[in-house]
Parts: sequence; structure tokens; C-alpha cells
Amino acid sequence: MDYNANLDKALAALHGEDRYRVFMDILRQKGRFPRAKWNRPDGQVQDITVWCGNDYLGMGQNPVVLEAMHQAIETAGAGSGGTRNISGTTAYHTALEREIADLHQKEEALVFTSAYIANDATLSTLPKLFEGLIIFSDELNHASMIEGLRRGGGKKHIWRHNDVAHLRELLEAADPAAPKLIAFESVYSMDGDFGPLHEVCDLAEEFNALTYLDEVHAVGMYGPRGGGLSEAEGLTGRIDIINGTLGKAYGVMGGYIAASTKMIDAVRSYAPGFIFTTSLPPAVLAGAAASIAYLKTHQELRDAQQEAAKVLKLRLKSLGLPVMDSPSHIVPVHVGNPAKCKMLSDSLLKDFGIYVQPINFPTVPRGTERLRFTPSPVHDSPMMDELVQALDSLWKQCELARKPMAC
Repeated sequence: MDYNANLDKALAALHGEDRYRVFMDILRQKGRFPRAKWNRPDGQVQDITVWCGNDYLGMGQNPVVLEAMHQAIETAGAGSGGTRNISGTTAYHTALEREIADLHQKEEALVFTSAYIANDATLSTLPKLFEGLIIFSDELNHASMIEGLRRGGGKKHIWRHNDVAHLRELLEAADPAAPKLIAFESVYSMDGDFGPLHEVCDLAEEFNALTYLDEVHAVGMYGPRGGGLSEAEGLTGRIDIINGTLGKAYGVMGGYIAASTKMIDAVRSYAPGFIFTTSLPPAVLAGAAASIAYLKTHQELRDAQQEAAKVLKLRLKSLGLPVMDSPSHIVPVHVGNPAKCKMLSDSLLKDFGIYVQPINFPTVPRGTERLRFTPSPVHDSPMMDELVQALDSLWKQCELARKPMAC
């Protein structure tokens, strides 16, 4: 077996399809985000503006968050000391979990090292807790949910994206006595569309199913306190398990689930992905708790972000650029060709100092390649002018189609 030849073949396939991923070496500038420094491969350093980050509200630079992290380091040092079961549960863990439980009006919360791990660990554990569990999963659910379902080994059905009629058909065909769980998302990050929360909750009640909602792109962003789309739509009490992240709108890192005391107790007691992982360090936990508490009372940041997304969508549409319609804060622009998608991304970075990653297969289906912009309250008008003008120019150079703006 020539192992290197196999690796060469696998990597060559990615290059051949223009979907080889390149990691950008960038340094965010404290107090100046979304401005950053790009350490170019040629050794030069270039000033850039980040337009594809998930720090949606700039909380990774918020002085309240940074001060909380500094204080935690001075008080408790660097690491947590181990897994939660051994020596890694600190006052910072319990304080953050109380903050999260309050955010979602749940009895308890459980913090993981990432939202990916929270999804994977929880969804793979639930079949152990409910014998014969059937899970109904939206076809566009995140990879972490798909992986959790695969590893759980239980029965599963995939329902067409946001198609509640199809979901009903699958529920009606299932064993009425079997335990059931419906897994879906509130904001689907690649298209920016919303999940049908009301309809899913109605079906869950009709068929006596649990609900599992991934709110990672919605927590901090929607609802009067940032509790996500479920809070905004008044449905928090009808969702059994809410998954969220601390690494997007809250600007730090980590993930969590929020649910009933019994559900949290069972997951923390049975999930290997939780039991055997060193817990997050105090500084991260303190920063996340401060960020959640801050956003509970600062609606103006959510309003400013929504306004920035609305303005960018309108400006790009006015130029005939194919903005994919969505009600959310995410602004996807359809390209439909992996080579040209990468060409646009490369030119924006090198020629205009604008950083946005191309989104290609397998993240999105072939033929739907896109650039995904995430405007924030800290992207000012001159930055938006730069972006719009650059895209207009490059769209002509790449000979990409435009579509007239609907009246």
C-alpha cells in the first residue's frame, strides 16, 4: 500500500474540482474589528476587512467580555484542571450554565467544548436513553447533527427541508407507540432561511414527539433577550432541547444544550463526548457568561445588525447581483461555479482587502456555490461601499449573470 499516493489522489481530487480549502492566516485587531491583518504567503502583511465571520455582533471585541476574561485569568489561572467529573467543574461553569438556563427559560443547561460536540454527543446519546427512539431530521441539518444521528445507531427518517407535509407523512407512518424526536434548526446558515418552528411544534404535540432545535445561528441574534428564534416566536416552552453556541453572536467559544433537569442529568451522565473531554477554561466561561448577560439588555446591537443586512441585500440586488432571498441576517450571493466562486474570493482579498470565503461542495450542493456575507454593527458605511463597488467590478470581470431587481 502506497499511503502517500492515496493521500495525493485524495487531495488532487479537491484541487481538480476547485474546492480545496485554504486556511487564511489572519490577526484580528483588538478594538478595530472587522479590520484585521492578513499574513500573506509571500511574507507581506496586508490590511483586510473580514466579511464572513460568525462573530455577528462584534462581541469578541466587547470591553465587558474582555474584562471578564481578564479577571478570570487573574483569579483562576489558565486551564480548568480536567474533565467535569474529575476536577474541571468550576464556579465559572455553574454560573454560565445558570445564565444559559435563564436565557432559554429552561431548568438546566450543560456546557460543551463546542456546539458541534453538543449536537454530536447529545443526539448520539438520546437513543440510549429512549429505547426504540425514531429521530426525524431535516435534510439540511448541520453536519454535527448528522454525525450524532449516525453514531447513535437508532432509527431515523430524513424529511425534505422545511417540508412539514412530508414530516407529517413520516410521523403518520411510524409506530405510534415508539418514542420520537424531531431535530431541526431555526436559522439554516448557508441559505439564511428559517425553520418552520410553529408547525413543527404542532406536529410534535400531535404525535407525542420530543423537539430538538439547533439555534446556533440565532442565539444572541433574535428574541427580546437574544434567546433565539424560539424566543422571538414565543415557542421556548414548546422546545424540549435547545442547542446553542457561544462562538458566534456571543463572540467566545463553546456550545451547550438547555432542557429539563432530568434531560440534562441523563445526557451528562451518559454522553461520552461530555464525560471524557477536558472542560472549557475559566476565562472562556467568564467571557461567555458576560456576553450572554450583556446581550440580554442590548437590543440595539441586534437592530443594527439586522439593518446592516437589509441595506447590503438591497444594495447588491440593485446591481442585479443574485442575492439569495432569506429573512435572516445572512447574505448569500449565488455564484454557481466553484472555480469562479474561488476566483471572486481570491480577487476580493488580494485586490480589495475584502475577506470572504467561497462556499463550495460539500458544504452546499454542487451548482449552488456562493459567497456568504455576514454584515454586523461594526461594518460601517465606507466598508460597505468598498464591498459593493468591488463586487460590482468583479462580477463584470468574471462575466457572471445578473438578474433584474424585482419591483
